[in-house]
Amino acid sequence: MSAYQDQRVVVTGAGGGIGAALAHRFAAEGATVVVNDLDAAKAASVAGAIGARAIPLPGDASAVVEDARRALGGRVDVYCANAGLASGGDAFADEAVWEAAWETNVMAHVRAARLLLPDWLERGAGRFVSTVSAAGLLTMIGAAPYSVSKHGALAFAEWLSLTYRHRGVQVHAICPQGVRTDMLTAAGSAGELVLAPTAIEPEAVADALFDGMEKGRFLILPHPEVAHHHAARAADPDRWLRGMNRLQQKWESR
Repeated sequence: MSAYQDQRVVVTGAGGGIGAALAHRFAAEGATVVVNDLDAAKAASVAGAIGARAIPLPGDASAVVEDARRALGGRVDVYCANAGLASGGDAFADEAVWEAAWETNVMAHVRAARLLLPDWLERGAGRFVSTVSAAGLLTMIGAAPYSVSKHGALAFAEWLSLTYRHRGVQVHAICPQGVRTDMLTAAGSAGELVLAPTAIEPEAVADALFDGMEKGRFLILPHPEVAHHHAARAADPDRWLRGMNRLQQKWESR
């Protein structure tokens, strides 16, 4: 029997891409899944494809927890904070772009945790899955709001893990590079240069998560090379920054 048999799971941003892959995988493992997405039609479509073990729940990820808990009969066992914005732009991006990236990529996670933690800590069990991106460990050229907010998402996931792991709360941060989704398409020429050459399917991200959950890993790296980039960045930041700047110049000259 799967460890997720009869678990009650919420996946935000599940109308496509990584979120849909996670929803399908949890349902296949025997969980009941709330499929949340801003796009009601997409949420309904994914839930319909999964079948009886899925509940479509359209709406903003920042405000979905209580409705999802009611839909699941009063309990959430696993919360996948997957909804995200791939906000491009530089330091001069509009304030609204920065605010939207921060609200969706960071504060939606914080607000969910506030509502989930009291029950999880009382029960001594709960699992928080944060879809971060390799940009949270490294960075992404041409996308300052995205990179900065994803660093924030990783920092919050780390804080949750170090603070509550001894009380039964398990936290996982998924940090893929390119994944063949609409978000990759939206990344434009920067995505084509940096992400597309090694892009993987969303289902590979779900596989990496389930492998990591089984092994109790915090950091989920569907692209194993990200670990080497992260280590190089920490060991010699100036060398790493020079290399990234060369990539920036290459992008600018395209």
